[in-house]
Amino acid sequence: MHQGGCFCGAIRYLVTATPFNSTLCHCTMCRRAAGAPAVAWFSVPKTGLRYTAGTPACYASSPGVLRRFCAACGTQLTFEDARWPDEIDITTASLDDPELIPPGYHSFMQSHVRWLQLADTLPRYVRTRAEGAVQLP
Repeated sequence: MHQGGCFCGAIRYLVTATPFNSTLCHCTMCRRAAGAPAVAWFSVPKTGLRYTAGTPACYASSPGVLRRFCAACGTQLTFEDARWPDEIDITTASLDDPELIPPGYHSFMQSHVRWLQLADTLPRYVRTRAEGAVQLP
């Protein structure tokens, strides 16, 4: 089990399922939503996430996509895509111990900001894992 929450503590959650698809996402939407050069996410079945304190606010960031966040401090918490209705992505850095779920790959490298130098050897995908690896110049 993993626990986490927002910066101010108003929202707390418990993850009871085994994480999968741990990624460092470089897409424009994630970058803008977080105000960061990339966002680390991991996935679990929706039944594997339970809020133990507070209720996150929600907005549709694009058709079929819902993002949940703390309305008090703005911490981005989850991402839901209608194409995968049984899954939910959780921001890795909102975990109490984000070291426990390191990224396994980079996604949406087509949107990677060039000034962020990546020194790891993780697989890199143009968009998603299904679309294949790409090497940066």
